[in-house]
Amino acid sequence: MTEPFTEKFAAGLAGYGDGQCISYEGRWFSGNEVTGYADAIASVLRDAGVADDAPVGLVVRNRLPHAAAIMGFMAAGRAVSMIYSFQSPESIGRDIETLALSAVVADEQDWADEVVAAAKRAGSAGVALSMRSPMVAPVQGLERRDGSRPHAEAEPGVALQILTSGTTGPPKRQSIKTKVLERTVFSVTSGEAAPPGAPPEFSYWQFGGIGVCQLIAGAYNGRRIVILERFTVDGWVNAVKTHRIKRSGVQPAVIRMLLDADVPKEDLASLEFLISASGPLDPETRDEFEARYRIPVKLAYGATEFAGSLCAWTPEMDTEFGAAKRDSVGRALPDTELRIVDEDTGAELPTGERGLLEAKITSIGDDWIRTTDIASIDEDGFVTLHGRADGAINRGGFKVLPETVRRVLISHPAVRDACVVGVPDARLGQVPFAAIEAVPGEPTPSDDELKELVRRSLPVYNVPVAFAIVDELPRNPALKVSLPAVAALYEARANR
Repeated sequence: MTEPFTEKFAAGLAGYGDGQCISYEGRWFSGNEVTGYADAIASVLRDAGVADDAPVGLVVRNRLPHAAAIMGFMAAGRAVSMIYSFQSPESIGRDIETLALSAVVADEQDWADEVVAAAKRAGSAGVALSMRSPMVAPVQGLERRDGSRPHAEAEPGVALQILTSGTTGPPKRQSIKTKVLERTVFSVTSGEAAPPGAPPEFSYWQFGGIGVCQLIAGAYNGRRIVILERFTVDGWVNAVKTHRIKRSGVQPAVIRMLLDADVPKEDLASLEFLISASGPLDPETRDEFEARYRIPVKLAYGATEFAGSLCAWTPEMDTEFGAAKRDSVGRALPDTELRIVDEDTGAELPTGERGLLEAKITSIGDDWIRTTDIASIDEDGFVTLHGRADGAINRGGFKVLPETVRRVLISHPAVRDACVVGVPDARLGQVPFAAIEAVPGEPTPSDDELKELVRRSLPVYNVPVAFAIVDELPRNPALKVSLPAVAALYEARANR
């Protein structure tokens, strides 16, 4: 039986017809072109002996063929497991063998010898995507699924397996059920149906993770969609200017990059507001951006396991509480209950106290789902985030919250950004270490200067044991700072 979401999604995709559907690399592709791509993929899979309901893997890139593949799978009710393309061929191969799927779809450039060999070991059929003819083709040597090999079957109700951004370690795969995708669309669009002629959805976050929600919401509602393969300041600004984008979700790093690039105000004139998500945005950067561009920045909160947002601001909330609760990520969405619990006992905490955030969402189930985020909820139901519990550093029994230390470090005029991680210590177990992204042209602060800055603001156990000054903090494709890469800076320093 076809699920209601699948039927509505298929209808939304079919509704484009000859009209504009996706803009990619400066060209609009019609709905018929996109569905033609999706139909060609389905045909190659069928010829390869892959059942219509069998889940497949997608080595995903933010490119037109991959967007068409995702939309086609959603419309057909075929589950898809995302595989990040920015790994090494060996790592992609390990993912393919672990997933043991009937077929894997990937861009022709990602079918390296190591990937082909892994697919052969798994008995998976292979499909190559391209922007040139042939646009969809079987991979040589992987023309058919090996029917003698066992392959993963569809999990009941699961539409997607998406990946976390891999900030703290290897990305984790999260199953998203079809019935949950209704709330995904609502959380992306706030329940608003775009009027005819509205600006397109702007989708540039990685499709392998939470970024796929923007693509799905756009197609579900029959909205035109602009996609970028990856974020660059020039590409992002050009898309906003060309398509008169009114609002966009951005990572905090994007706001800093726009400021550093000194983007002309007129290039962002169409924006009514930005939504900052996926990490903490320091107030100084937010204030600087709003003062320069007169574009409000709203804070939002969501997570991969919820396939969208948990909290949001509505225009009515903004009118009544916007100034007083500016640092909040808003109130819980209508289908969401939130509470704050003690990290150790699990007991619910009183209004205003900080603890771990838990959520219960109607479409997901009756259980409370614990996050790793430290938060508080005030008397009006507004949620404020205070950092992540899983990043806390236990320094000989004293808890150090990296975001608290970072906030002090970035107050230094020569520090553009910072990241604090725990590194091993034989005596104390863990100690904090900080990587510092310096402001170009400013005198580089010394370790002693930075230590004194932290010591003046926080208890002494918060003071990092060492610092690494870098031109740019190491970031993953989701523009989040990679904590393992920062920790590796300490190891490199120690091994000198």
